[in-house]
Amino acid sequence: MDIARPELKRRKRIKQTAWITSSIIVAVILIIALTGLEPAAPAVDRATVWTDTVQRGDMVRRVRGPGVLAPSEIRWIAATTEARVDRVLVQPGAVVEADTVLVEMSNPTLAQQVLEARSEVVAAEADLAALEVRLQSQVLDQRATLAQIRADAEGARLQVEAEAQLLEKNILPRIQYQRSVLNANQLEERLDIEQQRIEQFQNSVDAQVRAARARIEQLETMANFRAHQLEALNVTAGIRGVLQELTVESGQRLAAGDNIARVARPDTLLAELRIPETQAKDVQLGQDVEVDTRNGVIPGRVMRIDPRVANGTVQVDVTLTGDLPPGARPDLSVDGTIQIERLDEVLYVGRPAFGTPESTVHLFRIDPSDGTAIRVPVELGRSSVNVIEVRQGLTEGDEIILSDTAAWDDHDRIRLQ
Repeated sequence: MDIARPELKRRKRIKQTAWITSSIIVAVILIIALTGLEPAAPAVDRATVWTDTVQRGDMVRRVRGPGVLAPSEIRWIAATTEARVDRVLVQPGAVVEADTVLVEMSNPTLAQQVLEARSEVVAAEADLAALEVRLQSQVLDQRATLAQIRADAEGARLQVEAEAQLLEKNILPRIQYQRSVLNANQLEERLDIEQQRIEQFQNSVDAQVRAARARIEQLETMANFRAHQLEALNVTAGIRGVLQELTVESGQRLAAGDNIARVARPDTLLAELRIPETQAKDVQLGQDVEVDTRNGVIPGRVMRIDPRVANGTVQVDVTLTGDLPPGARPDLSVDGTIQIERLDEVLYVGRPAFGTPESTVHLFRIDPSDGTAIRVPVELGRSSVNVIEVRQGLTEGDEIILSDTAAWDDHDRIRLQ
């Protein structure tokens, strides 16, 4: 017969409860411990990242931009009058001299205008000759009249002197003497008037001749202008260089002012660089420039900065001070590097992928002891083409990752293998 022992059941139940409670406590502790642990640092192949070491020393600030070579002397040739293209004698790419005829054109109306203008000059010269003869004849008539009056006045004066002697001897009545004196005075006044009249007439003659000659000069100027237009129908290059562009063809009719050709001197080139607008603020006139033509580097200086912004860039014109390498020609693509300034004894490092000047970024600094990279805040300063100033957050000799680290934005630590 079995004997009931309830104390054993109670003891067993207490023991089970103790085990369950202990297991729960241990599980809670493990969960808390695991939650407090940092996630494992992701492993990154060191060969896939781009690194650089922080240095101290002199840093040269530069800005870079693409561009093209352009001729510094360009001549656009335009039609001076309406004309029709008869022949095209030279094609683009040809070397031309100043007197090389590029295009022959014709304008019958202009040729007729030249003949009419020259005829007007000849007619005006004939009119001037006739006017001078006519005026000279009138001058001679005026002088003859003046001479006659002068003689009459002199005779009246002599008569007054003679009658004065007779009046003293009471041989001549006084009334007759007074009439002679009055006549002499009138002739003297008339002589003065005739002298003034001939002076005024001479001034009138000079004015008429000057006006006629001015008219002739005007007609000659117009005739020369028409003749120049007619001569310009044989279009010449005007300068020694290369014909870059020809915009006409045989049989085409042109209006005055239409472009015909463009000639440039290939031996005098400049570089037109496109500098990002965010960097162009530091560019100044006279700064040194290196222009890479991919067949040689040419030194130069900044000569002009365009005040306008186009497509996010500013055009900077550079005059080239060195010899052109072989193959340099207009429209050749180049890269230009402008030296802005030299910073003495500063910390600098290669430019990070997303590091902008005057900003604070977070970069991975590599621990040389175990290859672990830790994210640290870094304050950046002034920048150059390939390097940037470090103001805070790094010290000389620190190695950092410069390549794009967006894939590890959720981690403050990575492990390089």
